[in-house]
Amino acid sequence: MELIDRPTHLGVRPRTFMRLPLDRNPTARDLVVLGVLYDESGRCPGARLGPGAVRDASASAHVDGADRGPGTFDLLDCMDGGDLDLTPWIAGTAPDILYKRLSHLLGRNAAVLLLGGSRSLTLAALRAVAAIHGPLALLRLGADPAGSHSPDEFLARAVAERLVDPSAVVGVGVRGAAASGGAGGGLMLDVGRFGRLGVRGAAGLVRHRIGRRPVYVSVAVDVADPAFAPGTGVRVPGGLTSREVLGLLRCVGDLCPVGFEVTGVSPPQDRSGITAALASEIGGELIHQYARAQRIPM
Repeated sequence: MELIDRPTHLGVRPRTFMRLPLDRNPTARDLVVLGVLYDESGRCPGARLGPGAVRDASASAHVDGADRGPGTFDLLDCMDGGDLDLTPWIAGTAPDILYKRLSHLLGRNAAVLLLGGSRSLTLAALRAVAAIHGPLALLRLGADPAGSHSPDEFLARAVAERLVDPSAVVGVGVRGAAASGGAGGGLMLDVGRFGRLGVRGAAGLVRHRIGRRPVYVSVAVDVADPAFAPGTGVRVPGGLTSREVLGLLRCVGDLCPVGFEVTGVSPPQDRSGITAALASEIGGELIHQYARAQRIPM
């Protein structure tokens, strides 16, 4: 799918994330943003439109580094790599296509931030990142931290493939299935326990559990209450506020992140654009925290 120039209130600019330069064949970049156009059948129709909506929201709302300290993109060499359009492909082949594309990108660049609608491709992303960095720590936020699978099933598959270290998994979720037990060896925090801990306490648990292992950070915007993210297809009240989500992600700069994804945006279910705006804020925060994690003076 081609990215096109379109007008915004800031003028005519490429439709890229945070108005980054567009490079469809990036090499030797610190971080590449890649849109993944894919609808998970039946769960979140319209999710393939999520990356475009997030780009539009970020381009209209941001000036580089305006709210996270000056010069983030002067310190990091970031590019928007365009879109990987998986919509023509059947579900059985989409993970393989994504794996090959990410393997190619990560063989030539340091890290990737995925913008997507569907959360069903996380295992494919983990396969590509783990092939380079070995078994990963995992920080996963979502209404159900396992997406279309139960937490036990998702972690069991990831552990069986040696994609993640089960002792270094933290999930923050809304549903009771993500209760604070320890599905598959991981630490699962439901919103009740998160609320008792607060952002600072939860961030402390994340730092303690993950340490300096290479970590993949997956954020589905439906971890936020529907008041803050109505366009996800999830109508479970009691989720995190947008401030809590962004506050928790600020601990990522204290870790060793090696890959990111922001998923769960379905524009047809949110004409207000609030969900895409939150997703763009999350993506911007993750890029800033990646810069912090590189120990770049800011």
